[in-house]
Amino acid sequence: MARPRLGAERPFLIRRVATLLCIAFISSCSTPVMREPAVDPDVARAEIVKRISPTVKNREVWAVDIFAAFEALSIRPTPENICSVIAVTEQESTFQASPAVPGLPDIARREIDARATRYKIPKFLVDAALGVESPTGKTYRERLEKVQTEQELSDIFGDFIGMVPLGERLFGNLNPVHTAGPMQVSIEFAEEHAREKRYPYPMPGSVRDEVFTRRGGMYFGIAHLLDYPVNYTDPLFRFADYNAGHYASRNAAFQNAVSKLSKTKLALDGDLLIHGTSDPSNTELAIRSLAGDLDLDNRAIRHDLELGAEQAFEDSKLFKRVFALADKRLKTQVPRAVLPNIRLESPKITRKLTTEWFAKRVDERYDRCLARGR
Repeated sequence: MARPRLGAERPFLIRRVATLLCIAFISSCSTPVMREPAVDPDVARAEIVKRISPTVKNREVWAVDIFAAFEALSIRPTPENICSVIAVTEQESTFQASPAVPGLPDIARREIDARATRYKIPKFLVDAALGVESPTGKTYRERLEKVQTEQELSDIFGDFIGMVPLGERLFGNLNPVHTAGPMQVSIEFAEEHAREKRYPYPMPGSVRDEVFTRRGGMYFGIAHLLDYPVNYTDPLFRFADYNAGHYASRNAAFQNAVSKLSKTKLALDGDLLIHGTSDPSNTELAIRSLAGDLDLDNRAIRHDLELGAEQAFEDSKLFKRVFALADKRLKTQVPRAVLPNIRLESPKITRKLTTEWFAKRVDERYDRCLARGR
């Protein structure tokens, strides 16, 4: 049999080489992505129980609700995430679904009197309204004098608003209880989150009612603490954000950079705009003084500042140019996260406390939680 000529073999060899190259290329492109290992619910819940302080009652029940929230929010039950949740819960309520608040009757009465003064309602009319019998058979005054928890107070105000003629005028739909549950999460945040994501449990009542439950309070608290992306290298700043609002630590660092560049003293509170108005904030005015150096006009500055409550702010021209200019002029990398300088204001707070104090206290608890796991 005659052998094929060399010239006849060449097309065959070329096709074969081309085929092998294509296979190699396709194989390289279709390499399976490494996935995180599946979470074993029993192992995860046992890990959570181990991390909770032994002094807490019903640790297994708390672990069930914490893990359920992680699953519903697609958050990995890592030691860091577990201990972040445990640390905040310890700080806010020492693991009580509806913690008692010292001096709550006086706090509630001061709130009523303050609003009555604001609306110029005579004291005798307020006293008469509080003397009305409530749905429980007791007068509102009697219930207020015995109130111990925020849930009880919220229920009283709910009845008061709906039943007493002056209730609607004094409070309308503005129930004075703004935070609740074992993680003392903002009820306003919980209501907004429930509108954006499906709540994983049956909800026979309102979102406010759910926040007062253990499962609801933990779910919304964990969502507020962990269900948003950050680039922080230290959990301390996430703890500060829990108290001051999402991205407050990042925004405070941005204000710090602006302050150094403009040589303007700014409050490092994380609030970049005056909400509810188009009037420029001190931060915005300071940035306008740098407009030429940043190559941005006032309209572009305002546009980017309006992203301050989102991670997308970090991708804006304003954010990148401010930090690039600050690094260059100061000849060092200025911090990308700073603890906000905010005085904590609440009828429940009787001492001079700050967001920095809160974040550092939680951080201490976080470290102790990690040590328990070791």
